[in-house]
Amino acid sequence: MSGFPHQLEQRSNAEALCDALAERLEDQLRARRCGDRPLGLATGRTMEPLYAALVRRLQGWRTDELAALKACWSSFNLDEYRGLAASDPRSYRRFMAEQLGGPLQIPDGALRLPDGFAADGDGAAAAYGAALARSGGIGVQLLGLGSNGHVGFNEPPCEADLPCRVVSLSSATRQQNAGMFGGDPAAVPSSAITLGLQEILAAEEIHLVVTGAAKAAILRRLLAARQPDPQLPASWLLRHSRVWLWADAPALAPPLA
Repeated sequence: MSGFPHQLEQRSNAEALCDALAERLEDQLRARRCGDRPLGLATGRTMEPLYAALVRRLQGWRTDELAALKACWSSFNLDEYRGLAASDPRSYRRFMAEQLGGPLQIPDGALRLPDGFAADGDGAAAAYGAALARSGGIGVQLLGLGSNGHVGFNEPPCEADLPCRVVSLSSATRQQNAGMFGGDPAAVPSSAITLGLQEILAAEEIHLVVTGAAKAAILRRLLAARQPDPQLPASWLLRHSRVWLWADAPALAPPLA
């Protein structure tokens, strides 16, 4: 292993991994109180089985326990595409409504995402970052790992002090995310609003979730990092003392000879 300051949680497959992480998140949610720092949530295929496992667990709570959790729910998502209405089935707002908000009946306004449909993207990004700051910053942050090493939509090259902002999406990211757009990378929006490494690194703790053989190469590159590299945005996590890496066996598999 490298100097990456993580605690490694390895499971044989994505289902087992997501169930284990959902159990940890459930314990943390059970201990939450109104006024605690908000959750930092992520989207994408990696998160689907995690949210499904978490919903199953939370739906097993007593009615009063779940009502108390929803009354105090506060979360900020990492990012949102520019130019997609909230009702667009390809938007991250719709994703979160389907995966988490709807099943748990989280109140409107408690599950927050950037306004990707705002005419003034820079203004919307600044307002989102300010809202997060007023809420105290992220408590527990969930992250996926992009095929080019991005976290959120912080594309390489990326410095650690960049805040919430509008970003242009790389061809690699648009290719990776084309599945929700009929398989056509050109149909993926060319820009997005994302929390920056500035907000991510200010979280109390971070859980980086990496599953599947398709992420093995970029994960090996991250684990080999000895110091932060702007060309590998996830390597800035080296600067954080409370990072958990959750990876399944395919993601950790060595390269074929």
